[in-house]
Amino acid sequence: MELPARFESWLSGRDWRLYPHQQAMVEAAQRGAHVLLIAPTGGGKTLAGFLPSLLDLAESTGAGGGLHTLYISPLKALTVDIHRNLERPIEEMGLAIRAETRTGDTPQAKRRRQRSLPPHLLMTTPESLALLLSYADAGRIFAGLRCVIIDELHALVGSKRGDLLALGLARLQALAPRCRRVGLSATVAHPGALRAWLSPLAAGDDVVAIQADDGPAADVSILTAANRIPWSGHMATHALPLIHRHIRQAATTIVFVNTRAQAEFVFQQLWRLNEDNLAIALHHGSLAVEQRRKVEAAMAGGRLRAVVATSSLDLGVDWAAVDLVIQVGAPKGVSRLVQRIGRAGHRLDRTSRAILVPANRFEHLECTAALEAVRAGELDGDVPAAGGLEVLAQHLLGCACSAPFAAEAAFAEVRRAAPYARLTRRDFDDTLRFVECGGYALGGYERYRRLTCDSDGLYRVASPRVARLYRMNIGTIVEAVTMKVQLRRGRVLGEVEESFIQGLQPGDTFVFSGDVLRFEAIRETSAIVSRAAGADAKVPAYAGGRLPLSTSLARRVRAMLADPGRWGKLPEDVQAWLRLQQARSLVPDPAELLVEIFPRGGKAFLIVYSFEGRNVHQTLGMLLTRRMERIGLAPLGFVATDYVLAVWSVRPAGCEDVATLLEEDMLGDDLEAWMSESSVMKRTFRNVAVIAGLIERRHPGHEKSRRQVTVNSDLIYNVLRRYEPDHVLLRATRDDAARGLADLKRLAEMLRRIRGRIVVRKLRRVSPLAVPVLLEIGKESVFGAGVDELLDTAARELIAEATDDRETDGGAGDAEPEARATRRKRCRT
Repeated sequence: MELPARFESWLSGRDWRLYPHQQAMVEAAQRGAHVLLIAPTGGGKTLAGFLPSLLDLAESTGAGGGLHTLYISPLKALTVDIHRNLERPIEEMGLAIRAETRTGDTPQAKRRRQRSLPPHLLMTTPESLALLLSYADAGRIFAGLRCVIIDELHALVGSKRGDLLALGLARLQALAPRCRRVGLSATVAHPGALRAWLSPLAAGDDVVAIQADDGPAADVSILTAANRIPWSGHMATHALPLIHRHIRQAATTIVFVNTRAQAEFVFQQLWRLNEDNLAIALHHGSLAVEQRRKVEAAMAGGRLRAVVATSSLDLGVDWAAVDLVIQVGAPKGVSRLVQRIGRAGHRLDRTSRAILVPANRFEHLECTAALEAVRAGELDGDVPAAGGLEVLAQHLLGCACSAPFAAEAAFAEVRRAAPYARLTRRDFDDTLRFVECGGYALGGYERYRRLTCDSDGLYRVASPRVARLYRMNIGTIVEAVTMKVQLRRGRVLGEVEESFIQGLQPGDTFVFSGDVLRFEAIRETSAIVSRAAGADAKVPAYAGGRLPLSTSLARRVRAMLADPGRWGKLPEDVQAWLRLQQARSLVPDPAELLVEIFPRGGKAFLIVYSFEGRNVHQTLGMLLTRRMERIGLAPLGFVATDYVLAVWSVRPAGCEDVATLLEEDMLGDDLEAWMSESSVMKRTFRNVAVIAGLIERRHPGHEKSRRQVTVNSDLIYNVLRRYEPDHVLLRATRDDAARGLADLKRLAEMLRRIRGRIVVRKLRRVSPLAVPVLLEIGKESVFGAGVDELLDTAARELIAEATDDRETDGGAGDAEPEARATRRKRCRT
């Protein structure tokens, strides 16, 4: 296909040519088609998405124009990066096109100007779009919109942010009927679901899918340190010298970790090893925006050798100089890993190079399984669930802030958003009623009356104050209340959780923003600190932290464990660990559920090897302890990892008890009773209430503390449970808990799978495979390297106990006498 001369000249001047998928995107735009582009990282998705808009604007733009294309990204950093990458061709081709960004970091004056004089291309986020749609002039702003581009679509679909965006797109379609939708994604496990999400009719048939050619296979390996792999821990302290060596040998490296606390720790340790004074930076979402932008600009300019980052840099950022990605800790999901690997060699014709660094032995199994999945081209991810009613409530209030609406028209419009395509009229009416007055139980309180309905049946916002509070509290990301971390007589470094700061005493030290800081005092909403030298420091304990193990990756780990023929690719100490488990007990079989029972320290331990992820195991632990209490075992506690659940009690469970404890009916009355009583429901309700606008965390001039929000939400939760148990927010809370913290669907599938396939081993002492989970007991409050080094006496004794080969009798010395006659004799339930 032929492009205009200045476009052809610009491309040829860089020795570039359009890939077939980029040409197909231009042709689809000329037909006015909605498009889902699936292309590997570095495959030119940004150019493919924007080229049709640039071509259209180049032909038609004079001095005026208005908003033509809206670009939506899940990350602020990505909007800044895309804007920077677009400015170059616009300037070099002399195009009369204005491109700007709009996020929460955009100055107020610039945001006001963007409403009165919109740019041709606007890069923004789902929250900023919702804010724009809430203004009375939204119709004028978006009337001429021709295209909306959603980048990293897979990261939004299925989330509450995605629900809010889908509703916003339905509103946009009503304001700009000619608007064309474009979705860009590198990792797509369910393309049909993404096409339906993109469709203005929530159907999918009207969305064209364009699949780019795959680039070269990635070069991915697992780092194995010369010293032994730890039994437990999450910081990979043992491997940090090797990680630093790889950074020295590469041009530019991104070191990915899974949590912000991990990022702070790894950065600190790398800096101590950095005798060459290499330029190494830190990037995560709690750092001040100025610091994040400084790091991003330095990476883009090739001035850094490495950056330690969380998911804040997972998506899309185009740093061509990056030639190595290091993933510290197990990736927890294949799609996430593929996304991160693609940050290296960010070009379709270059090989991405990555190194996985497992922090412990179970993580080595997971990394090996993830590597196999990457090589097999397998992606993971859940099919998107129905949209949340609390998000719908927020959207309806935003619509009323912009203009009056009729319920019938709003219901039809909302159902054109894929997450709400099957929304019932009852759920819609109940949600609208809640937004209007709070519902039956809260209807008598004036503060919950946010809408009025006039004689024409039009719903309007009740007062300007309601609209102002809505705009201050917009969005679906409910994070723990944070406090600014500010140097005494200096700049703000970022934010950490209020609960963490409240646990500090003046003089305490902690690691943040890559420095060791000394806490001095709390001043209003800021923690005043000074820089402090020394290694004995805490690490901020961020909420949100751990990522759950994906279902497909868990399945691969179970299959690998059960096949000794595949153990050869594992390090020798991991192989020896599994062989010892084979001799002492059993290695878990994917078709069965292994449960071990053994005494230790005057307690009876029950270990469940289910490999279903931390969320499932937390829920299972809650339900198991309830049942154990009922049958008189006197449970004392439990701990859950992604791989194993350990429960300890005063009295041991018998073989015959295990089947009863793990029956599917635990998801009936036991579940209902636990969810009603547990803090999980209250915590989930608090988040639902904040998103729905029942509780406004931010008010003009101040922000509610975490305690204030919790007290308010707990009071309302108790009132609704007592007087209106079917309140729409309680329904939303139950749904959210079921698929979020509790992960009930996955738990139910596991219980079905293991029915009649539970294998119990009664042992005399702890088994090798149980050591890691027992080392997690009591570790939650431990910070820093001490976790990984396992130097305390109890840890050494536990490992020695599991590996001691005394009393071994033909490989079955740890089994009870009735199980010793043959290695395969076991209690099957």
